[in-house]
Amino acid sequence: MGIYPDCPIILRTLEVGGLTKSQLIQKMQQNAILMNEYGERLFADEKFTTSDAKYNLRIVEITVIDLGFPDGATTAQLFKKARDLGLELCPLELGPHLRLEYLDQPEGHLQNTLQQAPSGSITIASDILTEDHNFPKGFYLRRTNGILWLRGYIADDLHVWQPNNHFIFVKNNTSINLK
Repeated sequence: MGIYPDCPIILRTLEVGGLTKSQLIQKMQQNAILMNEYGERLFADEKFTTSDAKYNLRIVEITVIDLGFPDGATTAQLFKKARDLGLELCPLELGPHLRLEYLDQPEGHLQNTLQQAPSGSITIASDILTEDHNFPKGFYLRRTNGILWLRGYIADDLHVWQPNNHFIFVKNNTSINLK
């Protein structure tokens, strides 16, 4: 196994934008998608904005080990390495759009730990809105007990993501505006 791009990846093209936050919430409710308190706090924050225009993004799903961290890494280490490898952070609005598109996500296992990302979850690598350690840093997708979730997460600067944790990044120069 190699480091990105010489590793197994999942590529998707996704249409993003064109919906307000209220419309996104309504569509998620129509699809029985739940949010945790952190996800709701992200949605409610004025720094979380949505684009009026629709655009396509090519996104790649890879693991922490695919970025060259067999022993795990902090968020800052992951994001820097991803940029060095030609990947970009996702717009925050990608989270709800991907959740609405990826309705057949496999079931994750239940686990009771605050030290690592839940089994089967996929974290959206996005710009962090605030350095406040008590404010959610971004979204992750999960399916548990047949229920689809768009969840927010908290992670401080010292949090180490595990080698098998999955992340979504944008492939460089792949945003295409749609009319």
